[in-house]
Amino acid sequence: MTGSTQTPATFQIFRAADAKGLMEEGCMSIEPFTPVQRAGMDKLVGAGFLDGEEVRVLCNLPGFSLTHVWFKKDYPLPLHSHDTDCLYYIIAGSLRLGTEDLGPRDTVFIPAGVPYTYKPGPDGAELLEFRHASHFNFVNLAKGAAFWDKAAEIAASRHEEWKTAVPPTLNTAPAGA
Repeated sequence: MTGSTQTPATFQIFRAADAKGLMEEGCMSIEPFTPVQRAGMDKLVGAGFLDGEEVRVLCNLPGFSLTHVWFKKDYPLPLHSHDTDCLYYIIAGSLRLGTEDLGPRDTVFIPAGVPYTYKPGPDGAELLEFRHASHFNFVNLAKGAAFWDKAAEIAASRHEEWKTAVPPTLNTAPAGA
């Protein structure tokens, strides 16, 4: 094509070692919390909640993102929703979503605006999150103080264990071992 200013397509490599967190990468915005949610989240963070997760954006391109998530054993994920569809692929570990127990290679599609939460299993849950968006929101739907009190209790009881936990992908012996 003569006179074209279009850049030729090329492949790109994204290294896990260079991956940033959701907030650092600018992928996720958090909708305003109610006073009960703010107080609950403050209590939760004070109890060690942040040591229960590892979340890294592996790829963030216009209209597409891929995130690696590891929620450790019993991580109290608040009921929430996002403004974009998401496909979750479980790499290792397990989780309970409603009445369903899911494990490696299971996949869950959650449409935009649908409230959900899940509970990571005994080894935690390692997931990939695929989105046709480079930015999405987090709408916290955990409204009652009872949830926040229980979640803070869980975080406090697991905090030391979370600090030294090993991702389930590293706990899995290779085939034939």
